[in-house]
Amino acid sequence: MGRFKRSRWPTHAHRRFRHSLKARLVVLFLLLALAMAGAFMFGMQKALSIGWRDAALPLVTDYIDRLTADIGTPPSVERAQALTQHLPISIRISGPSVNWQSQPDDEHQRRMERFNAEDPRPRFWERSLADGHRIRFGLALANWDRQPRMVGWITLAVLLLLTALAYAVVRRLLRPLDDIRAGALRYGSGNFAEPIAIRHRDELGDLAHTVNTMAQSIHQMLEAKRGLLLAISHELRSPITRARLNTELLPESGEGAERREALLRDLQEMADLVTDLLESERLGQGHAALHTEPTDLAALAREVLQALQARHPEAAAIKVIAANDLPVLAGDPIRLKLLLRNLLDNALRHSGGAAQPPELRLEPLAGGGLRISVRDFGPGVDEAALPHLAEPFYRPDSARTRIGPQAGGVGLGLYLCKLVAQAHGGSLAVRNAQPGLVVEVALG
Repeated sequence: MGRFKRSRWPTHAHRRFRHSLKARLVVLFLLLALAMAGAFMFGMQKALSIGWRDAALPLVTDYIDRLTADIGTPPSVERAQALTQHLPISIRISGPSVNWQSQPDDEHQRRMERFNAEDPRPRFWERSLADGHRIRFGLALANWDRQPRMVGWITLAVLLLLTALAYAVVRRLLRPLDDIRAGALRYGSGNFAEPIAIRHRDELGDLAHTVNTMAQSIHQMLEAKRGLLLAISHELRSPITRARLNTELLPESGEGAERREALLRDLQEMADLVTDLLESERLGQGHAALHTEPTDLAALAREVLQALQARHPEAAAIKVIAANDLPVLAGDPIRLKLLLRNLLDNALRHSGGAAQPPELRLEPLAGGGLRISVRDFGPGVDEAALPHLAEPFYRPDSARTRIGPQAGGVGLGLYLCKLVAQAHGGSLAVRNAQPGLVVEVALG
């Protein structure tokens, strides 16, 4: 398992790097900084190396002559030591009587010889005395070695500091993108009350202003649509009620009895549709219309089944499995009845010709709350249609059986169930059971 996690880490880091605009901009900044620093150092090195030895050669030659005169003939070790203590140079004396060097380090001598070998011009670091001694001068490379290391660490620290500053600046510059993302998520969830904050009037500020304008237009269109649906639904209730009263005045027997029953069913379906439309709009406004109280879900299920049996005689065959230790739920009884009615009505509608009647299960959840499961034993739906079943007005007609006078819903049943579940802090899930379909609602 550890090897698997380590092997996945580079891929995960690569994906996060590709997803993070801040990280890519910081890396781009570093690459540009390194490229500019390298180009600058290379150019300066070339500029300083062209002709500097020719320009400094007379001065260095005169300086070496003066140092040689200070050491004297024959050479004095004491004077040579005094020079090396005050100057960043090294001295090596070799001859018939005096053999001495200020830095008895073989590595130092090898580096000096390599340094001298790189200069194709005549040696001006050595002088020969009249008594046969030879004095070789050089730079005290130990001091020069320590300084580049210190400069290197200082450069690294400055580079890290610049990287941190660059990340902070890039993060500050791109903070409006985080605001725009958070605002888009709010708008997507239906919360249009808080607009996206505009920090600066730049390109990102203009983008945030454009998104706010678009969100206001969408909000106005949604409010207009909601108002239209509510107005139509309210206006339809009165004629539907009058039509139902007039239909109930028709004879209950004779030739018109069958048409009377058909009209009553159609009118009831229209009334249910209006009710569903009104409930979907109310519940879609932040669930502010809930009236919660301690609710016995098993008792609500029995009430809903009794009401369904008046319209669906086959509802009497629904199998109810309820656990004995069901918790009391703090919920809205009216909306929970609507939830159970739609779940059971949907199962009955799509169970025509099935070998078994629908099944209702009520069971507690381990972390608190309870789960409602309704299963039919019909043909089920195509797997590609499952994610869309709880969308408003979606009907997988090609996948579900639609028979009988009660067949043919408008696609609001499961959508309303999802809204009721979300209003109670829960969720809705749909899956194929082979045979049939299972709708599970978890209520917190």
